[in-house]
Amino acid sequence: MTDLSKLSLHELTLNEPGRPKAPAIAEATDSHRRQGRQLAAIHRHYLMEMAQIGAVLARIEAGNAPPDKLKQIVLSLDMAENFRVFGSLCGRECQVLKFHHDIESADIFPRIEAAGGGRFREIVAKLKAEHEVVHEVIMRLSHAAHVLSEDTSKTNFDEAAAMFRKLEVVVRSHFGYEETELAEAIRYYLGAI
Repeated sequence: MTDLSKLSLHELTLNEPGRPKAPAIAEATDSHRRQGRQLAAIHRHYLMEMAQIGAVLARIEAGNAPPDKLKQIVLSLDMAENFRVFGSLCGRECQVLKFHHDIESADIFPRIEAAGGGRFREIVAKLKAEHEVVHEVIMRLSHAAHVLSEDTSKTNFDEAAAMFRKLEVVVRSHFGYEETELAEAIRYYLGAI
């Protein structure tokens, strides 16, 4: 396994062309697929909060808000309250997203893999590998945000903004892949999540 901490931000990728496709489930119905898209609703919450942070970054870059405004906005988000419930505001990793991924990796993915007779093994392995990339970017963003909170210089702001943008791109791509490839399997094999 590659030590992701040694890679540059540019090198942290999801290898989208290498993503395997989920096998079709012949018995799955349109109802299974629609209900299986419940995962997208969970993901939308995270993406809405990321969009709020992105809007604040744009305002700061345009000179319409000081860099320390970012910390205030981030602390007011629902995600921040969830972080506090789980222990700390981002500690080394964004706890809520990590918790979401941990549930998928420890429970949902193995259940789909087992129920599908191993037909989803490659999909599950790829999704878990993508979780590792997401977590690495989160750790780097957490560090950059801490540095920014200590010193709101343009250099530190630019570093945190670059980390955030990378996280947003990676998370959007990962969520889209997961939602597409597991839409049938989630409802068909698990009943509901």
